[in-house]
Amino acid sequence: MREKRDIIIMETPEALAERGASVFVERARASVAARGIFMVALSGGSTPRRMHRLLGRESLCSEIFWRRTHIFWGDERCVPAESRDSNYGLARKDFLMNVDIPVDHIHPMPADVEPERGASLYEDEIPEILDLIFLGLGKDGHTASLFPGQSALEEKRKRVLAVKGGDPDVYRLTMTFPLINRAREVVFLVSGEEKAGIVKTVLEEPDTKQPAGSVKPVNGRLTWILDKDAASRLSEEVAYG
Repeated sequence: MREKRDIIIMETPEALAERGASVFVERARASVAARGIFMVALSGGSTPRRMHRLLGRESLCSEIFWRRTHIFWGDERCVPAESRDSNYGLARKDFLMNVDIPVDHIHPMPADVEPERGASLYEDEIPEILDLIFLGLGKDGHTASLFPGQSALEEKRKRVLAVKGGDPDVYRLTMTFPLINRAREVVFLVSGEEKAGIVKTVLEEPDTKQPAGSVKPVNGRLTWILDKDAASRLSEEVAYG
């Protein structure tokens, strides 16, 4: 039986960012209405930055209960916040400095301590169930900092781990599948023709061993938002069925 998921294809990267921002707003409002709080994890990389900049604009800022919002991250490189490789640093620059969110509601991964300790500290800080997790997809099939062939893919208990790999090849902190798959909603944002092959593999091969293929929320919603280029190799049945 095919897993339950939604695939949304947008014409351009800009339209993809707008759709991602809309999902953020909708989930934020619904979560606050239902539970009085909204807990979201952001992803790094270039694709979500357009969405982040939109969230910093007044037209969307006013629609989000920032004082009831808590921001977490799905992964982080162990680099200073001022580094161009810091997911937290870029999000702070792109929109967090422009919104009325309490500083103690922003929860960057502790990238300035020994990686194993950082993972332990963040596991104590991050909630067991997040309302929304944004993820990206690497050309090698990785998501967050869960890379092919690493033991982190088999983790069953810990929700945050220290790993090493990727580009740049540095130590990182990453959430694991036990945390990802408990979220109320997981959204992949994927843009660009260079991702079309791996998108096809993950979405059309049920037994794929690619890390992103292990994202299967137990009780939550799984949504893939792709631009036209990233979706260009999908079969019509998968893309529109």
